[in-house]
Amino acid sequence: MKITVLGSSGQIGAYLTTYFREKGHYVYEFDKNNNPHEDLTLIPNPLLEERIKESDFVFFLAFDVGGSRYLKKYQHTFNFVDNNTRMMANVFGLLEKYNKRFVFASSQMSNMSHSPYGVLKRVGELYTQTLKGLTVKFWNVYGIEKDHEKSHVITDFIRKGFEEGEFEMLTDGTEERQFLYAEDCCEALETIMESYTDFKPEDPLHVTSFNQSSIKEVAEIIQGQFNLIGRYDVKIKPGLAKDSVQLDKRNEANTYITGWWMPKTNLQDGIAKVFSEMKKNYDDIVQ
Repeated sequence: MKITVLGSSGQIGAYLTTYFREKGHYVYEFDKNNNPHEDLTLIPNPLLEERIKESDFVFFLAFDVGGSRYLKKYQHTFNFVDNNTRMMANVFGLLEKYNKRFVFASSQMSNMSHSPYGVLKRVGELYTQTLKGLTVKFWNVYGIEKDHEKSHVITDFIRKGFEEGEFEMLTDGTEERQFLYAEDCCEALETIMESYTDFKPEDPLHVTSFNQSSIKEVAEIIQGQFNLIGRYDVKIKPGLAKDSVQLDKRNEANTYITGWWMPKTNLQDGIAKVFSEMKKNYDDIVQ
């Protein structure tokens, strides 16, 4: 099968590209970090049109987004809104033109009107429903990340532990999130693609671990990984603020997808895998 992954160098996209290639699929990568011609905000974009036309399936994972630190700084800016709006108009227009099967990557924040990110994801969901595609809501997928400016909490803490000897939380760490390891996410997306006709556009496809963990608990697990390699000096530096990205709104994950897929990796094991991979870049520090 020919599969196009839009956002192929992103946190989920990079894992998904490798995953599908190992399964024997032909994968078109598409990401502006690979080539300036692969910028989804370029309208028109002949290369994008060619890739979508040739594909059997499209995963629309690309978005101008990052972790809480990135969202707090950029989501209220013109460029953030403009980039994502242009990206969606461009991609959805071509998906409609060639009538392709696709998955749009949304977020559990799509009903949070205080967040421009959430509002834009909701717009993407509405586009998707009109085209009879499938919307997947991700709940804090984690894995190896290349862009430190946009890094999410787990990779951010690990990197700072190695580079600075401590990691500072933006908040007091009491807020809770559901975290899903990237390889489990790939299996979920594969299942959705293979069972595409089983689902309806309005189905609540929530891809998550279905387990809540506080940011403080995440920090303590990561600190434990440093202890295992003899780094007892790495400290957690709690913040004083409360969560300002999701505020006090708590969504409940819909378990509908568990009739087809279930996550396999618990948070402790997933963090250990990410830590082990990131450690390879800091062997000189560890030794």
